[in-house]
Amino acid sequence: MEIVIRRTDKTSKSTISPLAIMGNPFTCFTLEDQDRGLSKNMPLSEIQSAKVFGRTAIPSGRYQVTIDHSTRFGHDMPHILDVPGFEGVRIHSGNTDADTEGCLLVGLEKGTDIVTSSRLAFTQFYILLKQAIDKGETVYITIV
Repeated sequence: MEIVIRRTDKTSKSTISPLAIMGNPFTCFTLEDQDRGLSKNMPLSEIQSAKVFGRTAIPSGRYQVTIDHSTRFGHDMPHILDVPGFEGVRIHSGNTDADTEGCLLVGLEKGTDIVTSSRLAFTQFYILLKQAIDKGETVYITIV
């Protein structure tokens, strides 16, 4: 399964983007912290020097996504693997940059620096992700 996020709405607080699965032009929106222009292909030292802890979107690039147990949330959650300079990057519900420390939030509607209907968006996204993983598919997310 291929997930694509094309970063579009950027402010000094957040980045809101449409999320597409398998060529479907729109599944939901994502909200991340501020995009600081980082790329997975940059040297780790550059990523670390530009990153502001808890206020920086993950570097653009392609990552594998799995579902595993989150000690923070206390249950299984989508996990974006091997993000340079970041640990424990998850996809979860939430509405604003205050609800994330580098994770991707999902929502069905957007405004300036906010996504809404987040729990419904997360449930719908999680079902699609789990079905793909249960079928043995490798899941990737590409952020551009």
